[in-house]
Amino acid sequence: MARIKALAVGSYSEVKYHPFAGVDGELSNILENDIEVTCTEDLTMFNEEALSAYPLVISYNEFSDHPLPQEQVAALLSYVAGGGGLLVIHNGISLQSNQELGLMLGARFTHHPEYTALSVTITEPEHPIMQGIGDFVIDEEPYYFEQHPYLKTTVLAEYPHDGEMRQAAWCHEFGLGRVVYLMPGHHLPSFSVAPFRQMIRQGALWAAAKL
Repeated sequence: MARIKALAVGSYSEVKYHPFAGVDGELSNILENDIEVTCTEDLTMFNEEALSAYPLVISYNEFSDHPLPQEQVAALLSYVAGGGGLLVIHNGISLQSNQELGLMLGARFTHHPEYTALSVTITEPEHPIMQGIGDFVIDEEPYYFEQHPYLKTTVLAEYPHDGEMRQAAWCHEFGLGRVVYLMPGHHLPSFSVAPFRQMIRQGALWAAAKL
């Protein structure tokens, strides 16, 4: 299979919690055999012309008090609905600051308790994203979510926390495109955990309709 291109968006400057420096290299390394990754913090790349060059967008961008301009929101919505792939990792769910993008993501991040060891259970082992991946333990921020009630999504993995099972990964179609969310990814050590690396690779390929 010829390598495809992906645009990965994160934050190198004005970072509050999750710097893209280092994570960008991990993503390129994980995907190097299948996907050529271009990394940027330039959100003006969310325009129709720029996005048309990439079958996949990866979001690791930082939480911000400032929603994206509506022109960028419309471009990203149109990109995915028209057949583009979107892989969202950990804090990349910050796209929810725009309600339209939040709906496309399938759930809303509400808060996270303290960093701890999480036991991740694979709930859909036959799904292409999860094939060959077994249950694993990872040190992470346990993100809590509210699932959107009107968008059907497939929960791929869960973890127990505070007496309940919480979503650790999910995916769904959006128009002609595909969306994948992976909850781990708080810091660089997360990207050294083999099952999570495999989830990133297979999630990226599925989102890009290559798996």
